[in-house]
Formats: sequence, structure tokens, C-alpha cells
Amino acid sequence: MSTQHNVWVSRPLFPEVLDQLAQYVEVQAETSERKHSAVELREKLASVDGAIISLSDRIDGEVIAGNRRLRAIANLAVGYNNLDVPALTAAGILATNTPDVLNETTADYAWALLLAAARRVSSAERWLRAGHWRGGMRFDDWLGLDVHGKTLGILGMGRIGQAIARRAYGFGMPVLYHNRSRLPIDTERECRAAWVEKTELLKRADHLMLVLPYNAQSHHAIGASELALMKPTAVLVNIARGGIVDDAALAVALREGRIAAAGLDVFEGEPVVHPALRELDNAVLSPHIASASADTRRAMAQLAADNLLAALGHGPNAGYPPSLLNPDARKGHETKA
Repeated sequence: MSTQHNVWVSRPLFPEVLDQLAQYVEVQAETSERKHSAVELREKLASVDGAIISLSDRIDGEVIAGNRRLRAIANLAVGYNNLDVPALTAAGILATNTPDVLNETTADYAWALLLAAARRVSSAERWLRAGHWRGGMRFDDWLGLDVHGKTLGILGMGRIGQAIARRAYGFGMPVLYHNRSRLPIDTERECRAAWVEKTELLKRADHLMLVLPYNAQSHHAIGASELALMKPTAVLVNIARGGIVDDAALAVALREGRIAAAGLDVFEGEPVVHPALRELDNAVLSPHIASASADTRRAMAQLAADNLLAALGHGPNAGYPPSLLNPDARKGHETKA
């Protein structure tokens, strides 16, 4: 067993994955969930060769400044806006993420949010649990919105967006999507989806799902002006990232009935949630758990471990991490070997 490399795992992880890591490297694993300060991250990373980190761990130029040891960062998420990839590349630090393994589970959850928001599941459950159901309901009580047969709009048609679109066939829903670039015709046919301009997507969609990555260009991609284009009977679902939606503007649109409902798994400034959203009965809220199935979280952890070991030259993929984000870092990386 080689113990020449040390790695840090910034959050509790499945024991079997830690055991696999320990076959090749010395492992320091956190035993409780918490957010680490920039100072803590800098200190932890200065003493290890690699790390598995979470989306809440911001790794930027300041955190890695002067670090001559760190060789690899494995992000335990498909998104990586917490990583300053250019800074990592300049420092010769390989960066990886966990794409694909969560596509189907996240798509399932997007539909769960859509159905719950459209059919008022959360508010009806709260009403029942509070003891209000005593019979005698009116025929028009608890009216929701149909999902089947309605037009589904998808903003961001990557792997997860495509998985969502494929599920729409079972609901008999026409699918519209918008990307910066159109998908190949064969992919559109497989997803039974048609590309439209963003403005047309907002106007025509009965239910709109957001599945685009977060960056400077997508910040507040849905704000007051975009919400004003949507149907008053529309449902908005965000499983992408907080910051893509202007949460304050969304709260106003929901309160004033400019759109019917929203299902949200991500928020600006999470874990803080805009207080106006928390007060609304037509907003279904969940704590960033779209990928949280047992099988998928294990698969994510396994991929992160495989990435890290490969980046450090261990295991069957030695030297070739399965999901490398910055191959240009290899030159500087090799000087740390």
C-alpha cells in the first residue's frame, strides 16, 4: 500500500468510499457537516496532496496562494462555480467534478417539484396535518393545474435537461427548449423537443424548468422582466443553481399571481432563503436535494474518489481522471509529482 500521498475529505462520506481511498493514500476525513472558512480551507489544503470538497467550499486564488503541494481537487458535485478553475490551472492543480451519474435522479426530482407545485401537494398536506379536513369540502376546493398535455419549457438543455425532456413523452407534453446553441437534430428527435428563442420559450411554456449552469452570464436569467412574459397559469421549477432566478422578483410575481406557482430546490445565498418565498403557499421549497437518492449520492462519491485517485496517479485510471475539468493544468501538475 502506498502512503506517499495525503488527502482531505471536507465532509462525511460513505465508509466504503473512504476505505477505497485508504488503500492508496492517507485519508483525513471530516466527521461532521459544516462550512469551512477561507482560512480553514487554506490551512487544510496546504498540508495535503489532494482533496474531495463540497459545493459550499469556495476554492479560489486566495485559498491556494503559495500552495506548492496540492495537486488535485475533486468537487463532489456536477456544478463547479465554487472553483476558480483558471486559478487552479495556473497553479497546476487538477480539478474534477461528478457529471452524468446524477442526471436521471435529478430529472426525477424536477418532475416531483413540478407535480407538487402544480397540484398544490405541499400546501394541501400542511392543511391536512393542521387538522382542517373535517369533511364538507367544496367541489372547487384545492384546484391545481394539469401537467399532462401542457407545454413544457426547458431553459438549459444539457444532459439533465434532456433527461427531463425524455420524461415528458409519458405526460403527452410538447417540449420547447432554449440553449445558446441548438442541439443536433438527432438529439432533438430523441427528446421530442424543439428549439425556440428565450422570449418565445417564456411566453409559450405552461411549465418552465431551469437546468442551466450558474455563471456571470446566467445570473438572474429569470428576473422581473422575464417573469412578466410568462403565463399567469405557469409553474416555474429551478433545480439548477441559486442566483439564476432573482428570488425577490419571483416572490413578488408569486404573491401577485403573475405566475401560478414555483418549485425551488436552490436559492440565492443558500442556505438562507428569501423570507418572502417562505411565506408563500404557492411555492414548494426543498433544501438542494435533487440528487439525494442513496444510489446516486454513492455514485457521486465513488466518482469523486476515482477522480482524485487517478489525478494522484493511483488506481485503474491512474493519470487520467474520468471527469477532468482543466487538462491544461497537467504541465504544472507534473512538476509536483
